Amino acid sequence: MSQILENPRGGCVLAGINSVLGALNRVCPVLHAGPGCCMQTSAAEQGQSGHKSAVFVSSVSLPSSNMLEKEVVFGGVDKLRTTIQGAIDIIDADAYFVLTGCTAGIIGDDIVSVTDEFRKKNYDVYPIETPGFAGDSNLGYEVVWNTMIDHVIEEGVERDDKLVNIFGVVPFHDPFWSGTLEEIHRILSLLGLKVNTFFTNHQGMDDVKKCSGAALNIIVNPWLFKVPSEKFEEKFGVPSIRIPGLFVGATDTSEFVRTVAKKLNLDSEIVEKVIAAEEDYVYHYLAQSIGVVSWKRFAVVADASTAVGLTRYLANDFSFTPVLVVISEPIFRAEDKERIEAQIRDLEYAVPPEVVFTADQYEINEALRNKEQEITLLIGSSNEREVALEMDIQFLLASFPMSERLIFNRTYAGYRGSLAFTEDLYDNL
Repeated sequence: MSQILENPRGGCVLAGINSVLGALNRVCPVLHAGPGCCMQTSAAEQGQSGHKSAVFVSSVSLPSSNMLEKEVVFGGVDKLRTTIQGAIDIIDADAYFVLTGCTAGIIGDDIVSVTDEFRKKNYDVYPIETPGFAGDSNLGYEVVWNTMIDHVIEEGVERDDKLVNIFGVVPFHDPFWSGTLEEIHRILSLLGLKVNTFFTNHQGMDDVKKCSGAALNIIVNPWLFKVPSEKFEEKFGVPSIRIPGLFVGATDTSEFVRTVAKKLNLDSEIVEKVIAAEEDYVYHYLAQSIGVVSWKRFAVVADASTAVGLTRYLANDFSFTPVLVVISEPIFRAEDKERIEAQIRDLEYAVPPEVVFTADQYEINEALRNKEQEITLLIGSSNEREVALEMDIQFLLASFPMSERLIFNRTYAGYRGSLAFTEDLYDNL
């Protein structure tokens, strides 16, 4: 690595792959790695995501070859073969994905030939050759979908003009992922669309295999999924649109609805009726809080998508004053940084905040402490609670890592999620 980070958020790429697969119904990851990788990679993501864990197979229950010195010297292919067979015999999954840890990656074990043996026997076993040292957990999300595109998703599926695929909401790395995908599904269903979220509503491998029949891929993230979306369109002919950040509240969610509707040429009368009904629902409740809400100067520390959504909602819909926004995940492409900063700074009712890109906790704390303009509200992760106490300001735990809250299907996204966010903002009055 080019630098050392204090309190990195999340784990290695293996942790990201493990968590994404763990969110898929009836899917079993099989680790070809050293002892401890199952637990450590699960703890790095699922263990810091609102106390949820994978439903089907998780953490120390995951099959693993548990490579030791013998496998390092002589190779671990034989042990992997028996591990996969044991997983098939014991765990009734719809698909098995073999993941390589650092040890297997360094010695170069050929996992593809092993998985090919099982597929010739009609077992759905797929290789993911990406050792943990190859990147961080965000990369794991893209690696999983690249594997799906290369090995799993079927070609020649009949096009369904009402079907859309949702990408960019990362299981566990976003503690609110379940609720966010459910809210997106709810909103788009009101437009008469069928929605592949892949990770909710008991969707699974059948939905993944047939998703090439969708009319549109919707990427709800300002930077993730660039290469997979290009591969998806090239191989299956499904176009993509990017929503450059989480939409929170009536203003940005209505914009999201209109963007999707325009791309799919949906009936504008139906679309506007849905928007009117949803906005009425939100404003009806917000009107009841007049006299309770108060003005704040706020800072946000979060991943890019969350930071965009919460900043725009508080500034545009709530008239709070944004002072500082820290993007706490590694962003490397210049065009991605420009897109993120444009979304945060293009506000209707506020002077644009300072935008800082850093994943280092020391630098984050210093940016918060050294603002000349006083901050009275900090929205961040468990890592920021200490500095909020030091600064003696209001704090809301709303981003990853999150170790002090239990999150099932709560969300801050969309129309109804913005009401939950506003409730949480004032739950300590």
